[in-house]
Amino acid sequence: MNTPETESRQRQVLLVVFALNAALFLGLGVAGWLADSSALLANALDNASDSAVYLISFAAVGRALIWKTRAARASGIMLLIFAGGVLLDVLRRTLTGTEPIGWTMMAMAVVAAIVNFVCLELIRRQRSDDVNMKAAETFSLNDFASNGGILIAGGLVLWLDQSWPDLLVGLIVAGIAVKGGLEILRDAARSRLEESESQ
Repeated sequence: MNTPETESRQRQVLLVVFALNAALFLGLGVAGWLADSSALLANALDNASDSAVYLISFAAVGRALIWKTRAARASGIMLLIFAGGVLLDVLRRTLTGTEPIGWTMMAMAVVAAIVNFVCLELIRRQRSDDVNMKAAETFSLNDFASNGGILIAGGLVLWLDQSWPDLLVGLIVAGIAVKGGLEILRDAARSRLEESESQ
């Protein structure tokens, strides 16, 4: 059972990571549009869904487990919806063509990686078994991994002068989102089952 002090710290951390992810959404979205990059736009959408999830998790702190598991389930479903949107964007760009700018991809990937690393460390310091804090950690870890992929893709776009690395990373980001969404849904179901068995 979390103490009021623990719950207060969790709320503070979730508000900070919400603000950082909202800022990343705006920055990556503008950069992705200007750079014609599917990978950056995918990351921007990912950060938008993350921001919404962090707000849901913030509201769930200190509430009954059933409320928390419902919030976590909503987070998982949002990740899966986001993945579907990214897949559609990659398909559209594959059919219509795209000319991503490698330097912009690499620069924004480094900035986003630094911000996501800060978010990950803030969440991990809470050392919480709370299902929503675990979901928040999953989101930040997924983002950090995606940033590394975008950095590599930007280098390949520059080196090969082709767009397929950008599209490939867009697909990978979607795959990471699917995996994270399913893990969150599984954790939420397990927490609910454990609570039912203990009653």
